[in-house]
Amino acid sequence: MNARYLTADVFTDRPFGGNQLAVFPDARGIAPDLMQRIAREFNYSETTFVLPPDDPSHTAKVRIFTPGSELRFAGHPTIGTAFVLASLGTFPLAGTETKIVLEEGVGPVPVTIRSANGRPDFVQLTAAIPPEVGPPPPSRETLAAMLSLGPDDVLDGDTPPQALSCGTPFLFVPVRDRAAVRRARVKLDFMEAALDGYVTDKVMVFAMDAEQPGHHVRARMFAPAIGVPEDPATGSACVALAGYLAARNPRRDGAFEWVVEQGFEMGRPSILEIQAEKRGGMITAARVGGRTVMVCDGTMAI
Repeated sequence: MNARYLTADVFTDRPFGGNQLAVFPDARGIAPDLMQRIAREFNYSETTFVLPPDDPSHTAKVRIFTPGSELRFAGHPTIGTAFVLASLGTFPLAGTETKIVLEEGVGPVPVTIRSANGRPDFVQLTAAIPPEVGPPPPSRETLAAMLSLGPDDVLDGDTPPQALSCGTPFLFVPVRDRAAVRRARVKLDFMEAALDGYVTDKVMVFAMDAEQPGHHVRARMFAPAIGVPEDPATGSACVALAGYLAARNPRRDGAFEWVVEQGFEMGRPSILEIQAEKRGGMITAARVGGRTVMVCDGTMAI
C-alpha cells in the first residue's frame, strides 16, 4: 500500500527552522509493528500516526514515535499534527479559534488552533497532566561533568536541578548564562552512569539569558538514549519548564508567560511560547504553543 505522509517544521514561521515532524494523517492501514520502523526510517525526532479516536467526542488518536521508542506525550508532535490536520481540512475551523482534543498515551490533550484568513496560524496545547516533580537528581558536580561543564556553571539554591513531567519526564539543569548552554556537550558514558535507574534519561539545559529581544529562556534538550542526540524544539519539556519557573515566582496566584529559544546551536532556531497558571501556590495548568510551516507532501510504499 501507499500511505500518505506530510512533513512540517514546528515552532517556527519559516521552512528549515524549528523541529521536523512527519505525520501520517490516516494510519488505519499501517500495522502497529511497522510504526517504529517507519519512524526510524524518517529519523526525525518524532513521527506521528493518526487514528480514529476511542471517544467519538474527540478529534483523533495520535501515536508518537522517536527513532528509538514510542512516547506517551510529546509537544512538537502534538502541535505539528494538529496544524497538519487543520491544514488538510480534517475538521472545520471555527472562526479565529478552534478547540480540539487529541488522544495520546498520557490521555486527552486539549489543543487550541488560532486561525488567520481561514488558515491555521498558531497552535497551543494544554498539558493533560500539570507538572509533577520527580525524585532528587544527581549532584550538581555529577551533572556538570555529564554536560562537559564546570560545577560553577550549574545553578543551585533557589533554582536547583529538578525533574518534572507533564507525561514525559525531563531533568532540568539550570545554568548561569547562554554561553554555558552553548558549551554543553553530553558525555554519553557519564550520562548513562549518572542517570542509570533514574526517572528520566532526557535532559534540558537552560538559562534565563535569551538572545533575542522579547525572549526569556535559552534551552537545549539531549536524549541520546531514545535516538535523539539533541532536539531542536521540545514542547513536552518546555511545558514542564513553565511549571518549574512559575513555582519559583513569589506570586501565589496568576498567569505567567515566557518565550523559549531552542535549537539555535543546531542551526534550527525554534521559538516556543509557554504559560503556567497558579492558584493558591499550586500549578493548575501549563501550556506551550507556536507556529508551524508545511514542508513536504508525499507517499511511502509500505
